Amino acid sequence: MSENKKNFNDNIKNINNNEIKFRHKKLTELRNNNNIVFPNDFKINISLNEIYKKYDHKNHFLKKKLFHIAGRIVNLRIMGKASFINIQDYTRKIQVYVSQNKISLKEYKKFLEKYDIGDIIGVVGYLFKTKINILSIFCKKIYLLTKAIRPLPDKYHGLQNKEIKYRKRYLDLIVNKKTRNIFQKRSQIILNIRDFMYKQDFIEVETPMMHNIPGGAVARPFITYHNTYNQNMYLRIAPELYLKRLIIGGFNKIFEINRNFRNEGISTQHNPEFTMMELYITYSDYQDLMILFEKLFKTIYKIIFKNYLLKYDNYIFDLKKKFNKLTMKESIIYFYPDFSLENLENTKKLIKIADSLNVKINKNWSQGKIISEIFEEKISDKIIEPTFITEYPIEISPLSRKNDLNPLFTDRFEFFICGMEIANGFSELNDPEEQKKRFEEQQNFKDINNDKNIYKNFYDQDYIEALEHGLPPTAGLGIGIDRLIMLFTNIKSIRDVILFPMLRPI
Repeated sequence: MSENKKNFNDNIKNINNNEIKFRHKKLTELRNNNNIVFPNDFKINISLNEIYKKYDHKNHFLKKKLFHIAGRIVNLRIMGKASFINIQDYTRKIQVYVSQNKISLKEYKKFLEKYDIGDIIGVVGYLFKTKINILSIFCKKIYLLTKAIRPLPDKYHGLQNKEIKYRKRYLDLIVNKKTRNIFQKRSQIILNIRDFMYKQDFIEVETPMMHNIPGGAVARPFITYHNTYNQNMYLRIAPELYLKRLIIGGFNKIFEINRNFRNEGISTQHNPEFTMMELYITYSDYQDLMILFEKLFKTIYKIIFKNYLLKYDNYIFDLKKKFNKLTMKESIIYFYPDFSLENLENTKKLIKIADSLNVKINKNWSQGKIISEIFEEKISDKIIEPTFITEYPIEISPLSRKNDLNPLFTDRFEFFICGMEIANGFSELNDPEEQKKRFEEQQNFKDINNDKNIYKNFYDQDYIEALEHGLPPTAGLGIGIDRLIMLFTNIKSIRDVILFPMLRPI
Protein backbone atom coordinates (compact mmCIF):
# COMPACT_ATOMS: atom_id res chain seq x y z
CA MET A 1 0.00 0.00 0.00
CA SER A 2 1.36 3.47 -0.89
CA GLU A 3 2.17 5.92 1.90
CA ASN A 4 -0.45 8.39 0.63
CA LYS A 5 -3.16 5.71 0.55
CA LYS A 6 -2.19 4.52 4.03
CA ASN A 7 -2.36 8.07 5.40
CA PHE A 8 -5.74 8.58 3.73
CA ASN A 9 -7.12 5.33 5.22
CA ASP A 10 -5.74 6.22 8.66
CA ASN A 11 -7.37 9.65 8.48
CA ILE A 12 -10.70 8.14 7.49
CA LYS A 13 -10.43 5.61 10.35
CA ASN A 14 -9.71 8.39 12.86
CA ILE A 15 -12.63 10.47 11.58
CA ASN A 16 -14.95 7.45 11.86
CA ASN A 17 -13.76 6.64 15.39
CA ASN A 18 -14.39 10.22 16.51
CA GLU A 19 -17.81 10.17 14.88
CA ILE A 20 -18.72 6.89 16.60
CA LYS A 21 -17.76 8.33 20.01
CA PHE A 22 -19.82 11.45 19.28
CA ARG A 23 -22.87 9.37 18.33
CA HIS A 24 -22.48 7.13 21.38
CA LYS A 25 -22.58 10.26 23.51
CA LYS A 26 -25.86 11.34 21.86
CA LEU A 27 -27.37 7.92 22.48
CA THR A 28 -26.34 8.00 26.13
CA GLU A 29 -27.91 11.43 26.57
CA LEU A 30 -31.14 10.21 25.02
CA ARG A 31 -31.22 7.24 27.41
CA ASN A 32 -30.47 9.48 30.40
CA ASN A 33 -33.44 11.70 29.46
CA ASN A 34 -35.76 8.69 29.69
CA ASN A 35 -36.28 8.51 25.94
CA ILE A 36 -37.22 5.18 24.41
CA VAL A 37 -34.33 5.21 21.98
CA PHE A 38 -35.31 2.16 19.92
CA PRO A 39 -39.13 2.30 19.87
CA ASN A 40 -41.20 -0.22 17.96
CA ASP A 41 -44.64 1.38 17.88
CA PHE A 42 -44.46 3.58 14.76
CA LYS A 43 -46.53 2.28 11.84
CA ILE A 44 -46.27 3.48 8.24
CA ASN A 45 -49.41 3.81 6.12
CA ILE A 46 -47.72 4.12 2.71
CA SER A 47 -44.37 3.39 1.07
CA LEU A 48 -42.39 6.11 -0.66
CA ASN A 49 -42.81 4.35 -3.98
CA GLU A 50 -46.60 4.37 -3.56
CA ILE A 51 -46.50 8.12 -2.80
CA TYR A 52 -44.72 8.82 -6.08
CA LYS A 53 -46.99 6.53 -8.08
CA LYS A 54 -50.19 8.08 -6.72
CA TYR A 55 -49.27 11.72 -6.25
CA ASP A 56 -46.20 12.82 -8.22
CA HIS A 57 -48.33 13.91 -11.18
CA LYS A 58 -50.65 16.03 -9.00
CA ASN A 59 -50.19 19.69 -8.17
CA HIS A 60 -52.69 20.07 -5.31
CA PHE A 61 -52.91 18.02 -2.12
CA LEU A 62 -55.33 17.83 0.81
CA LYS A 63 -53.53 19.03 3.92
CA LYS A 64 -55.86 16.94 6.08
CA LYS A 65 -54.44 13.73 4.57
CA LEU A 66 -51.53 12.71 6.78
CA PHE A 67 -48.87 10.31 5.59
CA HIS A 68 -46.97 8.14 8.03
CA ILE A 69 -43.63 7.31 6.44
CA ALA A 70 -40.29 6.01 7.67
CA GLY A 71 -36.78 5.67 6.35
CA ARG A 72 -33.10 6.28 6.82
CA ILE A 73 -31.71 9.82 6.76
CA VAL A 74 -29.34 9.99 3.78
CA ASN A 75 -29.01 13.76 3.51
CA LEU A 76 -29.48 16.58 5.99
CA ARG A 77 -29.51 20.35 5.27
CA ILE A 78 -29.97 22.56 8.33
CA MET A 79 -31.03 26.15 7.63
CA GLY A 80 -31.68 27.79 10.98
CA LYS A 81 -35.32 27.42 11.98
CA ALA A 82 -36.07 25.00 9.15
CA SER A 83 -34.31 22.05 7.61
CA PHE A 84 -34.62 19.65 4.71
CA ILE A 85 -33.98 15.91 5.16
CA ASN A 86 -33.83 13.26 2.50
CA ILE A 87 -35.01 9.90 3.80
CA GLN A 88 -34.86 6.58 1.98
CA ASP A 89 -36.87 3.39 2.35
CA TYR A 90 -36.32 0.18 0.39
CA THR A 91 -37.95 1.69 -2.70
CA ARG A 92 -36.72 5.29 -3.09
CA LYS A 93 -36.04 8.67 -1.46
CA ILE A 94 -38.24 11.63 -0.54
CA GLN A 95 -37.56 15.09 0.81
CA VAL A 96 -38.94 16.09 4.23
CA TYR A 97 -39.33 19.72 5.31
CA VAL A 98 -38.91 20.20 9.08
CA SER A 99 -39.77 23.54 10.72
CA GLN A 100 -39.63 24.46 14.41
CA ASN A 101 -42.93 26.30 13.93
CA LYS A 102 -44.69 23.02 13.16
CA ILE A 103 -43.07 20.43 15.44
CA SER A 104 -42.36 22.64 18.50
CA LEU A 105 -39.11 24.27 19.52
CA LYS A 106 -38.28 21.41 21.91
CA GLU A 107 -38.65 18.72 19.26
CA TYR A 108 -36.79 20.79 16.70
CA LYS A 109 -33.90 21.29 19.11
CA LYS A 110 -33.79 17.56 19.79
CA PHE A 111 -33.79 16.97 16.06
CA LEU A 112 -30.85 19.33 15.55
CA GLU A 113 -28.81 17.97 18.42
CA LYS A 114 -29.47 14.25 18.31
CA TYR A 115 -30.29 13.23 14.74
CA ASP A 116 -27.57 12.19 12.26
CA ILE A 117 -27.25 10.90 8.72
CA GLY A 118 -27.88 7.15 8.89
CA ASP A 119 -30.54 7.38 11.62
CA ILE A 120 -33.91 5.82 10.89
CA ILE A 121 -36.85 8.13 11.56
CA GLY A 122 -40.62 8.17 11.37
CA VAL A 123 -42.39 11.20 9.93
CA VAL A 124 -46.05 12.25 9.97
CA GLY A 125 -46.97 15.02 7.57
CA TYR A 126 -48.78 16.09 4.43
CA LEU A 127 -47.63 16.33 0.83
CA PHE A 128 -46.60 19.45 -1.02
CA LYS A 129 -44.38 20.46 -3.90
CA THR A 130 -41.55 22.97 -3.67
CA LYS A 131 -41.16 25.93 -6.02
CA ILE A 132 -39.00 23.77 -8.26
CA ASN A 133 -41.68 21.04 -8.30
CA ILE A 134 -40.03 18.52 -5.94
CA LEU A 135 -42.50 16.24 -4.18
CA SER A 136 -41.96 16.64 -0.43
CA ILE A 137 -43.44 15.92 2.99
CA PHE A 138 -44.29 18.82 5.31
CA CYS A 139 -43.38 17.37 8.69
CA LYS A 140 -45.85 17.73 11.57
CA LYS A 141 -44.34 15.08 13.83
CA ILE A 142 -40.94 13.42 13.79
CA TYR A 143 -39.72 10.36 15.69
CA LEU A 144 -36.26 8.88 16.14
CA LEU A 145 -36.76 5.14 15.59
CA THR A 146 -33.18 3.86 15.39
CA LYS A 147 -30.00 5.68 16.33
CA ALA A 148 -27.15 4.77 13.97
CA ILE A 149 -23.90 4.53 15.91
CA ARG A 150 -21.69 4.14 12.87
CA PRO A 151 -21.67 6.70 10.04
CA LEU A 152 -22.34 5.71 6.45
CA PRO A 153 -19.24 5.33 4.25
CA ASP A 154 -18.03 8.21 2.14
CA LYS A 155 -19.94 7.78 -1.10
CA TYR A 156 -17.02 9.05 -3.17
CA HIS A 157 -14.51 6.55 -1.76
CA GLY A 158 -15.75 3.69 0.39
CA LEU A 159 -18.52 2.55 -1.95
CA GLN A 160 -16.21 2.07 -4.88
CA ASN A 161 -14.23 -0.47 -2.88
CA LYS A 162 -15.31 -3.95 -4.01
CA GLU A 163 -14.25 -5.49 -0.71
CA ILE A 164 -16.61 -3.18 1.20
CA LYS A 165 -19.42 -3.81 -1.30
CA TYR A 166 -19.24 -7.58 -0.89
CA ARG A 167 -18.20 -7.95 2.74
CA LYS A 168 -20.61 -5.31 4.03
CA ARG A 169 -23.47 -5.73 1.59
CA TYR A 170 -25.82 -3.87 3.92
CA LEU A 171 -23.78 -0.66 3.34
CA ASP A 172 -23.79 -1.28 -0.40
CA LEU A 173 -27.59 -1.62 -0.32
CA ILE A 174 -28.01 1.55 1.76
CA VAL A 175 -25.98 3.84 -0.47
CA ASN A 176 -26.13 2.26 -3.94
CA LYS A 177 -29.47 2.43 -5.68
CA LYS A 178 -28.06 0.33 -8.54
CA THR A 179 -27.36 -2.54 -6.14
CA ARG A 180 -30.89 -2.40 -4.72
CA ASN A 181 -32.29 -2.41 -8.24
CA ILE A 182 -30.25 -5.48 -9.21
CA PHE A 183 -31.61 -7.52 -6.32
CA GLN A 184 -35.15 -6.29 -6.87
CA LYS A 185 -34.75 -7.46 -10.49
CA ARG A 186 -33.37 -10.77 -9.24
CA SER A 187 -36.50 -11.30 -7.15
CA GLN A 188 -38.76 -10.40 -10.09
CA ILE A 189 -36.91 -12.75 -12.44
CA ILE A 190 -37.18 -15.73 -10.08
CA LEU A 191 -40.83 -14.93 -9.35
CA ASN A 192 -41.64 -14.89 -13.07
CA ILE A 193 -39.68 -18.08 -13.71
CA ARG A 194 -41.82 -19.80 -11.09
CA ASP A 195 -44.97 -18.34 -12.63
CA PHE A 196 -43.89 -19.55 -16.08
CA MET A 197 -43.29 -23.06 -14.73
CA TYR A 198 -46.66 -23.18 -12.96
CA LYS A 199 -48.39 -22.10 -16.18
CA GLN A 200 -46.64 -24.99 -17.97
CA ASP A 201 -48.22 -27.37 -15.39
CA PHE A 202 -45.00 -28.10 -13.50
CA ILE A 203 -45.09 -28.61 -9.76
CA GLU A 204 -42.32 -27.36 -7.47
CA VAL A 205 -40.55 -29.86 -5.22
CA GLU A 206 -37.74 -29.83 -2.66
CA THR A 207 -34.98 -32.42 -2.37
CA PRO A 208 -32.19 -32.86 0.20
CA MET A 209 -29.29 -30.41 0.48
CA MET A 210 -27.13 -32.97 2.30
CA HIS A 211 -26.35 -36.22 0.49
CA ASN A 212 -24.87 -39.49 1.62
CA ILE A 213 -23.19 -39.78 -1.80
CA PRO A 214 -22.47 -36.77 -4.03
CA GLY A 215 -23.86 -37.16 -7.52
CA GLY A 216 -25.82 -35.65 -10.37
CA ALA A 217 -22.87 -33.72 -11.79
CA VAL A 218 -19.12 -33.99 -12.23
CA ALA A 219 -17.74 -31.72 -9.48
CA ARG A 220 -15.79 -31.76 -6.21
CA PRO A 221 -18.15 -31.71 -3.20
CA PHE A 222 -18.01 -29.96 0.15
CA ILE A 223 -17.75 -32.48 2.98
CA THR A 224 -19.55 -32.18 6.30
CA TYR A 225 -20.15 -34.61 9.15
CA HIS A 226 -23.27 -35.96 10.83
CA ASN A 227 -22.61 -36.64 14.52
CA THR A 228 -25.62 -38.86 15.24
CA TYR A 229 -25.01 -41.17 12.27
CA ASN A 230 -21.23 -40.90 12.67
CA GLN A 231 -20.65 -40.42 8.97
CA ASN A 232 -19.47 -37.95 6.35
CA MET A 233 -22.13 -36.20 4.32
CA TYR A 234 -21.87 -33.96 1.29
CA LEU A 235 -23.49 -30.65 0.38
CA ARG A 236 -25.24 -31.35 -2.86
CA ILE A 237 -23.52 -30.60 -6.14
CA ALA A 238 -26.83 -31.18 -7.97
CA PRO A 239 -30.34 -32.43 -7.12
CA GLU A 240 -30.61 -34.53 -10.29
CA LEU A 241 -30.61 -38.07 -8.89
CA TYR A 242 -33.24 -37.23 -6.27
CA LEU A 243 -35.44 -35.45 -8.81
CA LYS A 244 -35.32 -38.46 -11.14
CA ARG A 245 -36.30 -40.70 -8.23
CA LEU A 246 -39.46 -38.56 -8.05
CA ILE A 247 -40.08 -39.12 -11.76
CA ILE A 248 -39.74 -42.87 -11.16
CA GLY A 249 -42.28 -42.41 -8.35
CA GLY A 250 -44.86 -41.07 -10.79
CA PHE A 251 -44.43 -37.30 -11.16
CA ASN A 252 -44.54 -36.06 -14.76
CA LYS A 253 -43.37 -32.41 -14.69
CA ILE A 254 -41.33 -31.16 -11.74
CA PHE A 255 -38.86 -28.39 -10.98
CA GLU A 256 -36.73 -27.17 -8.10
CA ILE A 257 -35.05 -23.79 -7.55
CA ASN A 258 -32.42 -24.05 -4.87
CA ARG A 259 -28.75 -23.94 -3.93
CA ASN A 260 -25.96 -26.18 -5.20
CA PHE A 261 -22.44 -26.33 -3.74
CA ARG A 262 -19.24 -27.11 -5.63
CA ASN A 263 -15.85 -27.04 -3.95
CA GLU A 264 -14.06 -25.52 -6.92
CA GLY A 265 -12.62 -22.27 -8.24
CA ILE A 266 -13.99 -18.77 -7.81
CA SER A 267 -14.23 -16.38 -10.75
CA THR A 268 -16.52 -13.79 -12.30
CA GLN A 269 -18.77 -16.69 -13.40
CA HIS A 270 -18.28 -19.13 -10.51
CA ASN A 271 -19.29 -19.00 -6.86
CA PRO A 272 -19.03 -22.18 -4.74
CA GLU A 273 -22.62 -21.68 -3.57
CA PHE A 274 -25.01 -20.87 -6.42
CA THR A 275 -28.67 -21.06 -7.41
CA MET A 276 -29.93 -23.50 -10.03
CA MET A 277 -33.28 -24.49 -11.40
CA GLU A 278 -33.61 -28.12 -12.49
CA LEU A 279 -36.69 -29.44 -14.27
CA TYR A 280 -37.78 -32.82 -15.58
CA ILE A 281 -40.47 -33.78 -18.09
CA THR A 282 -41.59 -37.30 -18.92
CA TYR A 283 -42.08 -38.47 -22.52
CA SER A 284 -39.89 -35.65 -23.83
CA ASP A 285 -36.36 -35.40 -25.23
CA TYR A 286 -33.55 -32.86 -25.31
CA GLN A 287 -34.95 -31.17 -28.42
CA ASP A 288 -38.20 -30.47 -26.56
CA LEU A 289 -36.10 -28.90 -23.81
CA MET A 290 -34.40 -26.54 -26.26
CA ILE A 291 -37.82 -25.31 -27.36
CA LEU A 292 -38.97 -24.92 -23.74
CA PHE A 293 -35.79 -23.12 -22.65
CA GLU A 294 -35.92 -20.68 -25.55
CA LYS A 295 -39.55 -19.89 -24.74
CA LEU A 296 -38.79 -19.41 -21.03
CA PHE A 297 -35.75 -17.21 -21.73
CA LYS A 298 -37.57 -14.89 -24.11
CA THR A 299 -40.82 -14.79 -22.11
CA ILE A 300 -39.12 -13.82 -18.84
CA TYR A 301 -36.98 -11.15 -20.48
CA LYS A 302 -40.01 -9.60 -22.22
CA ILE A 303 -42.05 -9.54 -18.98
CA ILE A 304 -39.27 -7.90 -16.95
CA PHE A 305 -37.84 -5.47 -19.52
CA LYS A 306 -40.87 -4.88 -21.79
CA ASN A 307 -38.93 -5.50 -25.02
CA TYR A 308 -36.95 -8.15 -26.91
CA LEU A 309 -33.60 -6.32 -27.12
CA LEU A 310 -31.18 -7.88 -24.68
CA LYS A 311 -28.16 -5.66 -23.99
CA TYR A 312 -25.03 -7.15 -22.45
CA ASP A 313 -21.66 -5.44 -22.43
CA ASN A 314 -21.22 -4.04 -25.97
CA TYR A 315 -23.66 -6.52 -27.51
CA ILE A 316 -27.33 -6.20 -28.39
CA PHE A 317 -29.35 -9.33 -29.18
CA ASP A 318 -32.75 -9.37 -30.88
CA LEU A 319 -34.61 -12.08 -29.00
CA LYS A 320 -37.24 -12.28 -31.72
CA LYS A 321 -34.67 -14.27 -33.71
CA LYS A 322 -34.28 -18.03 -33.29
CA PHE A 323 -31.32 -19.17 -31.23
CA ASN A 324 -28.43 -20.76 -33.14
CA LYS A 325 -27.58 -24.48 -33.04
CA LEU A 326 -24.17 -26.07 -33.56
CA THR A 327 -22.76 -29.45 -32.67
CA MET A 328 -19.63 -29.39 -30.51
CA LYS A 329 -17.50 -30.39 -33.50
CA GLU A 330 -19.13 -27.75 -35.72
CA SER A 331 -18.36 -25.08 -33.12
CA ILE A 332 -14.64 -25.98 -33.18
CA ILE A 333 -14.57 -25.80 -36.98
CA TYR A 334 -16.53 -22.51 -36.89
CA PHE A 335 -13.83 -20.80 -34.82
CA TYR A 336 -10.92 -22.71 -36.42
CA PRO A 337 -11.92 -23.20 -40.08
CA ASP A 338 -8.53 -24.75 -40.94
CA PHE A 339 -9.63 -27.87 -39.05
CA SER A 340 -12.02 -30.26 -40.75
CA LEU A 341 -14.54 -32.80 -39.54
CA GLU A 342 -12.18 -35.48 -40.84
CA ASN A 343 -9.36 -34.10 -38.62
CA LEU A 344 -11.60 -34.19 -35.54
CA GLU A 345 -12.52 -37.83 -36.19
CA ASN A 346 -8.91 -39.01 -36.51
CA THR A 347 -7.25 -39.59 -33.13
CA LYS A 348 -3.68 -38.81 -34.25
CA LYS A 349 -4.74 -35.61 -36.01
CA LEU A 350 -6.92 -34.67 -33.05
CA ILE A 351 -3.95 -34.94 -30.68
CA LYS A 352 -1.91 -32.72 -33.02
CA ILE A 353 -4.78 -30.18 -33.05
CA ALA A 354 -4.81 -30.12 -29.24
CA ASP A 355 -1.03 -29.64 -29.17
CA SER A 356 -1.22 -26.82 -31.73
CA LEU A 357 -3.80 -25.05 -29.54
CA ASN A 358 -1.77 -25.64 -26.35
CA VAL A 359 -4.62 -27.65 -24.84
CA LYS A 360 -3.29 -29.98 -22.16
CA ILE A 361 -4.56 -33.53 -22.67
CA ASN A 362 -3.76 -37.13 -21.82
CA LYS A 363 -2.88 -38.94 -25.05
CA ASN A 364 -4.69 -42.04 -23.79
CA TRP A 365 -7.96 -40.14 -23.76
CA SER A 366 -10.70 -41.02 -26.21
CA GLN A 367 -11.60 -38.75 -29.12
CA GLY A 368 -14.67 -37.49 -27.31
CA LYS A 369 -12.76 -36.49 -24.21
CA ILE A 370 -10.12 -34.63 -26.28
CA ILE A 371 -12.81 -32.85 -28.31
CA SER A 372 -14.59 -31.73 -25.15
CA GLU A 373 -11.32 -30.46 -23.65
CA ILE A 374 -10.61 -28.40 -26.80
CA PHE A 375 -14.14 -27.03 -26.64
CA GLU A 376 -13.87 -26.07 -22.96
CA GLU A 377 -10.44 -24.47 -23.30
CA LYS A 378 -10.72 -22.70 -26.65
CA ILE A 379 -14.32 -22.43 -27.81
CA SER A 380 -16.92 -21.98 -25.07
CA ASP A 381 -15.91 -18.45 -24.02
CA LYS A 382 -15.86 -17.34 -27.68
CA ILE A 383 -19.56 -18.10 -28.23
CA ILE A 384 -21.27 -14.70 -28.17
CA GLU A 385 -24.53 -15.17 -30.07
CA PRO A 386 -27.29 -17.17 -28.29
CA THR A 387 -26.33 -20.72 -29.26
CA PHE A 388 -27.28 -24.29 -28.39
CA ILE A 389 -24.25 -26.61 -28.54
CA THR A 390 -25.31 -30.23 -29.10
CA GLU A 391 -23.78 -33.73 -29.44
CA TYR A 392 -21.70 -33.96 -26.27
CA PRO A 393 -19.28 -36.91 -26.01
CA ILE A 394 -20.49 -39.79 -23.88
CA GLU A 395 -17.32 -39.65 -21.71
CA ILE A 396 -18.34 -36.32 -20.16
CA SER A 397 -22.07 -37.07 -20.01
CA PRO A 398 -22.48 -39.95 -17.52
CA LEU A 399 -26.22 -39.39 -17.01
CA SER A 400 -27.22 -38.60 -20.62
CA ARG A 401 -28.86 -40.97 -23.10
CA LYS A 402 -26.55 -41.92 -25.96
CA ASN A 403 -27.57 -40.99 -29.48
CA ASP A 404 -29.25 -43.80 -31.46
CA LEU A 405 -27.27 -43.04 -34.65
CA ASN A 406 -23.90 -42.24 -33.08
CA PRO A 407 -23.43 -43.99 -29.72
CA LEU A 408 -20.16 -42.09 -29.04
CA PHE A 409 -22.23 -38.95 -28.42
CA THR A 410 -25.26 -38.15 -26.29
CA ASP A 411 -28.59 -36.39 -26.77
CA ARG A 412 -27.41 -33.38 -24.82
CA PHE A 413 -27.06 -29.61 -25.26
CA GLU A 414 -25.69 -26.62 -23.44
CA PHE A 415 -26.80 -23.06 -24.06
CA PHE A 416 -24.14 -20.35 -24.40
CA ILE A 417 -24.32 -16.60 -24.79
CA CYS A 418 -21.61 -13.96 -24.30
CA GLY A 419 -19.13 -16.69 -23.44
CA MET A 420 -21.27 -17.99 -20.56
CA GLU A 421 -22.92 -21.36 -20.20
CA ILE A 422 -26.46 -20.70 -18.95
CA ALA A 423 -28.21 -24.07 -19.30
CA ASN A 424 -27.48 -27.78 -19.63
CA GLY A 425 -30.09 -30.28 -20.75
CA PHE A 426 -30.35 -33.81 -22.08
CA SER A 427 -32.46 -36.84 -22.69
CA GLU A 428 -32.05 -38.90 -19.55
CA LEU A 429 -30.29 -42.25 -19.48
CA ASN A 430 -32.94 -44.66 -18.20
CA ASP A 431 -31.23 -47.99 -18.95
CA PRO A 432 -30.09 -49.23 -15.50
CA GLU A 433 -27.42 -51.57 -16.90
CA GLU A 434 -25.91 -48.82 -19.05
CA GLN A 435 -26.06 -46.37 -16.12
CA LYS A 436 -24.28 -48.89 -13.87
CA LYS A 437 -21.55 -49.26 -16.49
CA ARG A 438 -21.17 -45.46 -16.75
CA PHE A 439 -20.87 -45.10 -12.97
CA GLU A 440 -18.17 -47.77 -12.91
CA GLU A 441 -16.24 -46.04 -15.70
CA GLN A 442 -16.56 -42.72 -13.88
CA GLN A 443 -14.97 -44.24 -10.78
CA ASN A 444 -11.86 -45.08 -12.80
CA PHE A 445 -11.50 -41.60 -14.26
CA LYS A 446 -8.48 -39.49 -13.24
CA ASP A 447 -8.30 -35.76 -13.77
CA ILE A 448 -5.41 -34.55 -15.95
CA ASN A 449 -4.21 -32.25 -13.16
CA ASN A 450 -4.84 -34.57 -10.22
CA ASP A 451 -4.13 -38.28 -9.92
CA LYS A 452 -6.62 -38.57 -7.08
CA ASN A 453 -9.99 -39.81 -8.32
CA ILE A 454 -12.63 -37.65 -6.63
CA TYR A 455 -15.40 -40.02 -7.79
CA LYS A 456 -13.96 -43.12 -6.15
CA ASN A 457 -16.44 -44.74 -3.73
CA PHE A 458 -19.25 -42.41 -4.90
CA TYR A 459 -21.24 -45.21 -6.51
CA ASP A 460 -24.96 -44.68 -5.97
CA GLN A 461 -26.34 -48.23 -5.82
CA ASP A 462 -29.73 -46.99 -4.58
CA TYR A 463 -30.18 -44.89 -7.72
CA ILE A 464 -29.42 -47.93 -9.89
CA GLU A 465 -32.02 -49.88 -7.92
CA ALA A 466 -34.53 -47.06 -8.47
CA LEU A 467 -33.82 -47.16 -12.23
CA GLU A 468 -34.51 -50.88 -12.21
CA HIS A 469 -38.09 -50.05 -11.22
CA GLY A 470 -38.37 -48.08 -14.46
CA LEU A 471 -37.67 -44.43 -15.34
CA PRO A 472 -39.99 -43.41 -18.19
CA PRO A 473 -38.47 -41.61 -21.20
CA THR A 474 -37.54 -38.27 -19.63
CA ALA A 475 -35.68 -35.06 -20.40
CA GLY A 476 -34.00 -32.89 -17.77
CA LEU A 477 -32.68 -29.32 -17.78
CA GLY A 478 -30.57 -27.25 -15.40
CA ILE A 479 -30.46 -23.44 -15.60
CA GLY A 480 -27.90 -21.29 -13.80
CA ILE A 481 -30.10 -18.63 -12.20
CA ASP A 482 -27.20 -16.40 -11.10
CA ARG A 483 -25.71 -16.28 -14.60
CA LEU A 484 -29.12 -15.71 -16.14
CA ILE A 485 -29.57 -12.71 -13.84
CA MET A 486 -26.07 -11.46 -14.73
CA LEU A 487 -27.06 -11.60 -18.37
CA PHE A 488 -30.46 -9.95 -17.96
CA THR A 489 -29.13 -7.13 -15.74
CA ASN A 490 -25.92 -6.54 -17.74
CA ILE A 491 -23.62 -7.44 -14.83
CA LYS A 492 -20.10 -8.78 -15.44
CA SER A 493 -19.43 -10.53 -12.12
CA ILE A 494 -21.50 -13.19 -10.37
CA ARG A 495 -20.60 -11.54 -7.05
CA ASP A 496 -22.78 -8.58 -7.99
CA VAL A 497 -25.93 -10.71 -8.29
CA ILE A 498 -25.40 -12.78 -5.11
CA LEU A 499 -26.16 -10.92 -1.91
CA PHE A 500 -23.39 -12.59 0.09
CA PRO A 501 -20.80 -14.13 -2.27
CA MET A 502 -17.95 -16.34 -1.09
CA LEU A 503 -14.89 -14.26 -0.17
CA ARG A 504 -11.38 -15.01 0.97
CA PRO A 505 -11.09 -14.72 4.78
CA ILE A 506 -9.33 -11.61 6.09
